[in-house]
Amino acid sequence: MWPETSDVTEGILKNKPDIVLVETITNPMVRVLDVHEIAKCAREVGSMVIVDNTFATPILVNPLDLGAEVVIHSLTKYISGHNDVIGGAVISNSEFIKSLWDWRRALGCILQPFEAYLIMRGIKTLDVRFKRMCENAMTIAKYLSEHPKVLEIYYPGLEDSPYKKIADKIFKVELYGAVLSFRIKGGADEVRKFLKELSIVRPTPSFGGAETLITYPIISASKFLEPHVREKLGITENLLRLSVGLEDVNDIIEDLDRALSAI
Repeated sequence: MWPETSDVTEGILKNKPDIVLVETITNPMVRVLDVHEIAKCAREVGSMVIVDNTFATPILVNPLDLGAEVVIHSLTKYISGHNDVIGGAVISNSEFIKSLWDWRRALGCILQPFEAYLIMRGIKTLDVRFKRMCENAMTIAKYLSEHPKVLEIYYPGLEDSPYKKIADKIFKVELYGAVLSFRIKGGADEVRKFLKELSIVRPTPSFGGAETLITYPIISASKFLEPHVREKLGITENLLRLSVGLEDVNDIIEDLDRALSAI
């Protein structure tokens, strides 16, 4: 889970899987995978590449243009953009989509009309929302990278990020997403103190809405992983994931600064 591009390509060549499922930007370590290189390798052995593009959105990258056969999105996140919809999308320009459509028709699963309306409403502002969030995220990432209470920060837009080169290669615009992760000094006790001091930033497992949200991975999506697996993946007890929203960036920084000074 959450490997490097080289791990994925080596696994493809060695195991020749039918399907390769990857994220453009991984959760929660915010690594960027070279979808073009992975798709190229997959074609050599006849594997189908499915890309979860939820973190990057179509604003940053269209994986179909990089060789992927299928792209999936959680419409719940950036595309609807208001934390009020549950939905998903599958996009493909291959014959696979016809088979999938037949399965959908047979199973009878459709998105409810009102949820579809809310998603269409959100798409109208996706471009301006997401670009503003990305700009805010870059500013916050630079701030956190210099904070004495922050040990490490994971954001591909920073010059010292090992993923910036890949991001610059595959992203269509000079933006790097609206999610970043960071480690604070201390452990679980310090994280709890930090979270209690926040007022604008809201602790919650989701992301992609207009609000800035923060997640503690070891008690949310990674809760049921064995401790040694979490450690191997880099998901430690002092790791936090921040989904940056549309608030004034100085207000977000002030809130984070006040909470960090409490630990």
